[in-house]
Amino acid sequence: MVLSFFRKSPSGLEHAVSRAVGMLGDARHSFDLATLALLTETSASAVDADIRATDERMNRTEVELRSELVIHISVQGTMNIGSVLGLILLINRIERIGDQAKNVLDLAEEGAVLAGRPDSETLLTERAEISALFGEVAELMVEHDDARFAELTQHCEELQALHQTKINEYVHSMEPGRDVVPRAIYYRYLNRIVANLVGIARAAAEPLVLEPGESVVDLDE
Repeated sequence: MVLSFFRKSPSGLEHAVSRAVGMLGDARHSFDLATLALLTETSASAVDADIRATDERMNRTEVELRSELVIHISVQGTMNIGSVLGLILLINRIERIGDQAKNVLDLAEEGAVLAGRPDSETLLTERAEISALFGEVAELMVEHDDARFAELTQHCEELQALHQTKINEYVHSMEPGRDVVPRAIYYRYLNRIVANLVGIARAAAEPLVLEPGESVVDLDE
């Protein structure tokens, strides 16, 4: 497992995984608040400051973890570089989820109204399902399980297929743009959030091997 080294290493970096899990918890918090503002009567202004502050905290954590990992490589050598790069990729994806949560908030602040509509119950059910995925991924970061990872991957693939179907339906819909455009955009954000969640679980499970000329940035596109 790519993260087992950090839990067992005497180097003092065991807390890196704990901080990454905490960062994922912050991402979930932002997701829950942003979707609450978009899908319910909750005012976007009531959650804006919290989401922005949480995003700043996540950004600081990402910078601090990157610095610690670079120092680790410089002191300990490159024997565990695959694990270190895997963790860097993992925190990149968590940070991106924070950005996508802000995008959902921006959609609400632009005046998109998805509350009190015929599909509101479905949207809220989907929101709860994705929120629960954050907890599943956090557990896999701490203790990997092949069977649970396979189930998570399949579940996420099914969700992404559903999101893409929804997007396609809205693109071809004859309903007013004010109804379908916000939904298509929202499902695009959900699709990326789910993709990043399964990417985080994968980075926590599989050693990262770079091909000649590749970088973590290349793999994170």
